[in-house]
Amino acid sequence: MNTATITNPIMWADVPDIDVIRVGPIFYMVSTSMHSMPGCPIMKSVNLKDWEIVSYVFDTIEDNDAHRLLDGKGIYGKGSWAASLRYKDGVFYVCFSSNDMDRLYIYRTEDIEHGIWERSVISGLHHDPGLLLDDDGRNYVIYGNGDIRIKELTEDLTAVKPGGTDQLLLEGERTDMGLRIEGCHAYKLKGYYYLFFIEWPRTGNKRRRQICYRSCELLGPYERKIILDDDLGYHNNGVAQGGIVDTPDHDWYAVLFQDHDAVGRIPCVLPVSWENDWPIIGDNGSGPQVFETKLPVAEPKPLVISDEFDYETNRLALNWQWNHNPDNGLWSVTERPGHLRLRTGQSADSILMARNTLTQRTEGPVCSAVTVLETSGMKPGDRAGMAALQNGFGTVRIAAGEQGQFSIDMCVNGCDGCEETLESVVFTSERVFLKIDFNFKESLDQAQFFYSDDGTAWIPIGRTLQMNYSLDHFMGYRIGLFNYATKQSGGYADFDYFHYNRRN
Repeated sequence: MNTATITNPIMWADVPDIDVIRVGPIFYMVSTSMHSMPGCPIMKSVNLKDWEIVSYVFDTIEDNDAHRLLDGKGIYGKGSWAASLRYKDGVFYVCFSSNDMDRLYIYRTEDIEHGIWERSVISGLHHDPGLLLDDDGRNYVIYGNGDIRIKELTEDLTAVKPGGTDQLLLEGERTDMGLRIEGCHAYKLKGYYYLFFIEWPRTGNKRRRQICYRSCELLGPYERKIILDDDLGYHNNGVAQGGIVDTPDHDWYAVLFQDHDAVGRIPCVLPVSWENDWPIIGDNGSGPQVFETKLPVAEPKPLVISDEFDYETNRLALNWQWNHNPDNGLWSVTERPGHLRLRTGQSADSILMARNTLTQRTEGPVCSAVTVLETSGMKPGDRAGMAALQNGFGTVRIAAGEQGQFSIDMCVNGCDGCEETLESVVFTSERVFLKIDFNFKESLDQAQFFYSDDGTAWIPIGRTLQMNYSLDHFMGYRIGLFNYATKQSGGYADFDYFHYNRRN
């Protein structure tokens, strides 16, 4: 039987804060999604290499002005952080903390691929929570940055257990960077409690590394060991933050992530061996870029897809996410069959405040996106097009002027969040092709913008965008389709298709 060869990274795209479990022969993974909705994507795999998005934990977290981009700021870089995924007695659990809401959310379902998730809310920020469902029937959440706390939950994980354990569990070393251990993943194995964290060293190369604490007793004392300190040859960016999972053949693997500049934080899989009941990742703390497994070969599923917008019902493919909560009354893929129609609602002054921007990830090393935009429904002041979306955004768009006048603009963030137009070209057709090329090779991190009247002869516009991963968004660059009003609502833009291509 052919078996899977794993090459790192397993996805060259922004899939951060991953947590993986196995149920039977199937691996399931959850990831952070922050301000993208629906949120907390669930992916599945049979070999830890080829992953498919199968569901989301929630459509929206909350429905307030910030989540609807009505407060002038939004929830960029906030929303859902560092979700924890666990399974016990036929029930799947996902928990995460939300910085903007100052809450811990716990969701549960019996059907992770198709089921309805029930939600419970616990007050207070629980930074990077890790669920521990102990084999004695008691349940805990372990959380914190530096000072790591443990809090006992009820049997059904819907609330804090009255009178249960609630205390400081351990203290991570203080560092020169002000960052300490975080990102807890907790396990009960081999008679030990294992707690995995990411750590920034106090001295030396400063790259992140993976550490493990273990104890025979839940409340300690805990021993500490560095179990991975490696960058896989990439710019001293350590591979860290994540957990471990076993296979049906009892082999063990770590699933972690690595900062890859503008494309985002990308997942890696590394083999795990056990020495004196310590998990050791890779070979003496170094990770291989390519290695063989005993896991089955599977058909690769695309993380980012092309879309002809040919839907029978008004429900998009799972690869799409909205920037913040969408207004579901203002978009449709059925109103005009074969097209994505985006209607304008609330006015905005830039792509950052534009509601109903529909996004997918970018991927390395090189990728490009093309769309066709029809302008006949646009009203004066409307802005519609395609974006390289992060705080340092770039857009290629159609700007509707008075009396049916249109221009094609290339815009960037003018340092205050407003769009600065770098080039504007008069355009008279009702149909325009737009393209963005992304290049993440060797951290080049550049995007170029084009337009065309026939989809064949491409004309560059504006300038090359130097992409930069910034913590105010805390997300890799995304491709966004948008239409927003600057003057009056009620206009619409039709996107005929979205074509995507990734190249090595």
